[in-house]
Amino acid sequence: MTTHGLDWRPVLRRALAAEAGGPLLVWVEGTAGAGKSHLLRELGALPRPADATLVEWRCGAPGARPAQDRPEDDCREVGGAEQDRSDAGPPAQGRREGPVLLLVDDLHRADEDERGRLRRLLEGAWPGLAAVVTYRPEELRTPGLPLGAPATRYPSGLTVLRQRLVAWDEERVRRAAEQALGDHCPPEVAGRLLERSGGVPQVVMDLLAVLRERPGEERTAGRVDSAGVPVRLAELVLGRTSALSAAQRPVVWAAAVLGEPARRDELVAVSGLDPVEGRSALLAALTGAALAELAEGAYGFPAPLAASAVHAAVPGPLRQELHQRAADVLTGRQPVPWAAVARHRRAAGQVGGWLRAVERAALAAADAGRHQQAIGLLEEALASALVPPQTRARLAPLLARSAVLALRSDQTVEVLTQIVRDPTLPATVRGELRLDLGLMLCNQVGRVAAGWQELETAATELRAVRPDLAARAMSALAMPYWPGPAIDVHRGWLRKAVAATADSGDEAALATAAVARASLAMSCGDRDAWELVAALPTDSPDPGCRRHAARGLCNAADAAVWLGFYDRAKDLLAEGLDLSATSGAPYSEHTALGTSLLLAWWTGRWAGLAERCERLVTTTADMPFIASDARVVRGLLAFAEGDWGAALSWLSGQGAIAPESMPTALAATASGALVRLALARQDLAGAAEQARKAWSEVAGKGVWVWAAELAPWAVEATARAGDAAAARAMVRDFGQGIEDRDVPAARASLTWSRAVLAELEDRPREAADLYGEAAAAYRALSRPYAGALTAEGAARCLLAGSARPPGGAEGAAPTPGSPPERSPGAPEPEPESESAGDGDPAAGATAQLVAALDSCTRQFGDLGATWDAARVRALLRAQQPARKGRPPGRPSHADELSPRESEVAQLAAGGLTNREIAATLHLSSRTVEQHVARAMRKTGALSRHDLARHT
Repeated sequence: MTTHGLDWRPVLRRALAAEAGGPLLVWVEGTAGAGKSHLLRELGALPRPADATLVEWRCGAPGARPAQDRPEDDCREVGGAEQDRSDAGPPAQGRREGPVLLLVDDLHRADEDERGRLRRLLEGAWPGLAAVVTYRPEELRTPGLPLGAPATRYPSGLTVLRQRLVAWDEERVRRAAEQALGDHCPPEVAGRLLERSGGVPQVVMDLLAVLRERPGEERTAGRVDSAGVPVRLAELVLGRTSALSAAQRPVVWAAAVLGEPARRDELVAVSGLDPVEGRSALLAALTGAALAELAEGAYGFPAPLAASAVHAAVPGPLRQELHQRAADVLTGRQPVPWAAVARHRRAAGQVGGWLRAVERAALAAADAGRHQQAIGLLEEALASALVPPQTRARLAPLLARSAVLALRSDQTVEVLTQIVRDPTLPATVRGELRLDLGLMLCNQVGRVAAGWQELETAATELRAVRPDLAARAMSALAMPYWPGPAIDVHRGWLRKAVAATADSGDEAALATAAVARASLAMSCGDRDAWELVAALPTDSPDPGCRRHAARGLCNAADAAVWLGFYDRAKDLLAEGLDLSATSGAPYSEHTALGTSLLLAWWTGRWAGLAERCERLVTTTADMPFIASDARVVRGLLAFAEGDWGAALSWLSGQGAIAPESMPTALAATASGALVRLALARQDLAGAAEQARKAWSEVAGKGVWVWAAELAPWAVEATARAGDAAAARAMVRDFGQGIEDRDVPAARASLTWSRAVLAELEDRPREAADLYGEAAAAYRALSRPYAGALTAEGAARCLLAGSARPPGGAEGAAPTPGSPPERSPGAPEPEPESESAGDGDPAAGATAQLVAALDSCTRQFGDLGATWDAARVRALLRAQQPARKGRPPGRPSHADELSPRESEVAQLAAGGLTNREIAATLHLSSRTVEQHVARAMRKTGALSRHDLARHT
């Protein structure tokens, strides 16, 4: 066991083995709550030699060991006679000897008698004694001397070590949180726990105890803040403060008001004491452990929450005076921490000074790219009734500009909505605020209809007074991603935006129009799109233009992913993320992260992808619109893994954005997955209805490249539901919509859709050829999952065609002697063995197709597509005859899972019902039920879900 940085097992084992070495003494020091008592409990539980005696001694706690008033007597009885001198020789003859583990807790509480007895015992230490003694260094009577003066005379053979317990880091806090709360601890929660506790273990555990008593609450940083100050910590710090004289306490109050490590002169100035009195008070506070030196020359509370306890105990009038002096002191720092000054001015009741500091703090934060900090300051100020109208009109645009560049804040939307409705607001300010409000509603919040309306109104209001801002609103309306308006509507707004920017001559407005042109062209797969992207002002000296260019690059990367240009998308992502980070555009950064997840999904880089998706969803928990890419990719992964319940939850459960509110391309992808899920569950009516609605949305938008991830499944659902005419119309409209477009992913999908239609219309040879073409296209695009699905389709159709009797309809298997042609995209079959088919050409061809399916199975398995691999294995079993030479009956697997049981168990653990597993594996529900029962019995699993731990 390694505890607190020291591997105690070998250390104690050597010390307790009397013949192996001399005695051992370990001084363990740690501040209050550092975990000293916990350490001693761990050491007491360690394995010891059979003849070793454990003696526990808690100082300052009379009666803790009622059977033995003097623990040191235990040590003498076992270890030998008490020695008066360290060099007095071995224990007296006739005494029973043996190893002793002595654990002494809270030495700082010991009285003179206890310290004297322990000193004599240690000065007479004998081989076989291992003593571990803990204390708080800040509470020793003589600093640095645990047993006080004079210094202890250690025997020459005694090994003396000192171990200092240090604060926990964020990783250790996270592990403690997960152990206490029983679930995943988001990084923001672990970070806030560390920030509030200072890493003091006892404070961390007390905070977690409060959170544990609130089951069902979402784990957020705000929940940690609401936990308050733990009782133990509050009583400790208030007790130490009250132990000071009335003249000395103001320096502790000053530290509490400042709430951060501060220099001596600052503490004294804020306390209101004169320099001599202040120095004396600080020394007293340090000696009494009310304060500590946290860094060289900087003083405060080891656990920041302690400041809150002291702050709350300071009388109100004195507290206001302390805050006023704190604000005055901080304005003398360089640079001035305006956010802290604003907090102190408000606490002091100085409204004018508060608002001036807020404005300066927000401007500084926005200029540095810290938009979330600026938003927090401005939201709080603008939500107050104390803010006069002229100040509100000045601060509101600053809030809006930061909010558009940062991440979602519902409070910001509410504040801006109220301000926009203010009739006293100047028209120019109202139009600017309405523009930013519309952008926030559409981008960060996902309330597209409301945002679109605000943008249209802003474009009208600003046209005469601020043509540059009007052009920005028009450029936003030209972006095609929003659900609802058709592509021609966006093209109309783009024409207006280009005209407005020409009139304004504003560089930023020109940049927004350039981004809109490039984004619209890329989305549609226009041939000149790449030239427009290359012309974006990425190297403009204007930081505003660079932010727009960063947004344009991220938009282009997203569009490139949908088009199928994955290498180019990767390069655009890297450039866009870099420019977003350097120009201060966190919203663009987060949208690019979502695009990177889509790119990883399509290109088969699935390792760790589920965790990346979940992490993005967690970090954007209050911004579901931004997290929608991550949720869709996570749902697609869950479906491929056979966890259909999780897939449905990620795609349409709580927290998911409804498809009609998503960007159209993502909505079509999510709908395609839901259609496929319904098909797998044999819900043809549900699949057809989902396909109809989703296809209608894509058709209404008119950007047909976005149908690529929906089309094959929509065609299948529609045809299988009996509406072949509608399915053919889908294929026709899709083909016409991408004609003359540079859209490789959509072209592969169109071929796939045609293959599905041919297969369902009973044209297997034609279907096999089309599936093969699609597989070849997907291989060229480096899309392994789609490639394996279409290659599977090619082999499946060729097998179906080869099963036709000679002379059948078109697409039947050729006459014996001419094996079926291999579809161009089908996987290369493995070489035939000499005995394949026993010389029968038809049997040999079938063996080749079986090998092709087996290759698909391996591809699915390599990706982690458990359900797809199981489905193809079931198809393979239907084609492969029983192996020659195998004895009759079932092979015995004793207590190990058979391959079929393992396969069933994996699907059951993923959440599939017996009926769904039966449909996947072509088994009866009764057979599946038996396999599940046997798998649970053999593995000892307690439930179907528990099978996941055993398979």
